[in-house]
Amino acid sequence: MKLFDEGNRIGLGGAPLAGLFSPVAEAEAVATVQAAWDEGWRYFDTAPHYGLGLAEERLGAGLAGKPRSEYVLSSKVGRVIYEADTPEPDSEGFAVVTNRRRRWDFSRDGVLQSIEDSLRRLGTDRLDVVFVHDPDDHYEEAVATAFPTLIELRDQGVIGAIGSGMNQTAMLTRFVREVDIDVIMLAGRYTLLDPDGLDNVLPACLEHDVQVIAVGVFNSGLLSQPRPAADATFNYAPAPPSLIDRANKLADVCESHGVTLPAVALKFPLAHPAVAGIAVGCRTADEVHTNAALARTEVPDTLWSELKAEGLLREDAPAGRHRP
Repeated sequence: MKLFDEGNRIGLGGAPLAGLFSPVAEAEAVATVQAAWDEGWRYFDTAPHYGLGLAEERLGAGLAGKPRSEYVLSSKVGRVIYEADTPEPDSEGFAVVTNRRRRWDFSRDGVLQSIEDSLRRLGTDRLDVVFVHDPDDHYEEAVATAFPTLIELRDQGVIGAIGSGMNQTAMLTRFVREVDIDVIMLAGRYTLLDPDGLDNVLPACLEHDVQVIAVGVFNSGLLSQPRPAADATFNYAPAPPSLIDRANKLADVCESHGVTLPAVALKFPLAHPAVAGIAVGCRTADEVHTNAALARTEVPDTLWSELKAEGLLREDAPAGRHRP
């Protein structure tokens, strides 16, 4: 399954639509989806986990009326959303107060329920891609029940492609090698500051013909500005001074070549032959337009050579405007 158009290999990550870390108004979230559409983005990713279903509802509202055949939609399984008796603030980073709760569930019934609920919240009749979401502590259940259920649904034509989305490479590599999956979502592990995916999962994906969607390309904030702020975050925690210093050195080289650090951070993963595209989380229409402009930036090949010469980029990292 082709996830991205070759001319526009960027899509919208849906977590911020549900108020990740700070509230986002409904109208603003819908406008964000519309802005992504206007920029030509045709890949949209979400999950029940994001705002306890709120991100799916808002993405569905934003895509309502759009030709279903013209975009690729992915969601995830592994957490089932259920209703409790009383509202309370979400405990996992989303600025929502709701009766909804989440529970881990990688069983066949849990996977089927999660997909059914996602379809209802999104207001659509199919998911093009379904990922097993964050099974770090649930490897056995994922392999025994979640993946077999998704494979059955794929074989029946109910869903188009299956895979897993995680913030680590070791288990994703096992899934690529051991399970009949089509795609992975690699979060934060193939970036300018953390290219560790080169060691295991990216070669495995090439060997097994598994596509990669790179997400978290800004490492949760450290690479998102031309110069990192003193309080910048890396992997959703305060960035250590050593990484802030490294980001500033990266920014020095970027500026010397007339481009910005976030533009280079967006471009970097796309040079790897296993990477089909990237998804970027945006909370406003302005963020969409900013990231779309960054993605259109031409990065000179000499910049990548200098980063390698300065020891700021691994020698074995594919880089440049032409994919190998």
